[in-house]
Amino acid sequence: MCNDYRLNVDLDTIAGDFSALRIKIDFPEGAPNIAAREDIKITEIAPIVRAGSHPDKVDLVQRRWSWPSPSKKPVYNFQSENRSFDENRCLILADGFYEFTDPEPVEGAPKKRLKDKWLFTMRGHRLFAIAGIYRRHPEVGEAFTMLTVAPGPDIKPYHDRQIVVLPREDWARWLNPVYPAADLLKPAPAGSLEVTRIR
Repeated sequence: MCNDYRLNVDLDTIAGDFSALRIKIDFPEGAPNIAAREDIKITEIAPIVRAGSHPDKVDLVQRRWSWPSPSKKPVYNFQSENRSFDENRCLILADGFYEFTDPEPVEGAPKKRLKDKWLFTMRGHRLFAIAGIYRRHPEVGEAFTMLTVAPGPDIKPYHDRQIVVLPREDWARWLNPVYPAADLLKPAPAGSLEVTRIR
């Protein structure tokens, strides 16, 4: 399951992509300094977009990825099936995410310790959005998690679940709970994701 993702896209590009979709972004906490990051890890702070206080705008804020479960394990992925998500929806901004697989054995070579690392990007788009939800936790404040579904054809060879990568036409719909979650939370269609072996 996705426990590492990437965002190498600057704030101007993010604002431009939302503007092209006729979605206005507001910065209620001030314009954030979004540094290019090859790896965003669980518990780190990262930008999300959520419904704003103004009906014609959305808010871009920075929040922690994951909140502690009752057992103290981080809730960084959340199964979406049979849930409605009627509030606190968000878009998690990314330009890539990673999955890890056991290394293929090579005859005569020493056994590898590190798993193979695969980068997934969206074909035809530098920036994409992952469906998420956020909530307030008494220990960490507001935090977000990624929603998952059964894997689509591009992910299935690498994992038995996948995070929900939303098509651009669904960005605004996801932020509006009038649209049923079940209609939007689906696996990525075949060919929509490109995969590159990083390690």
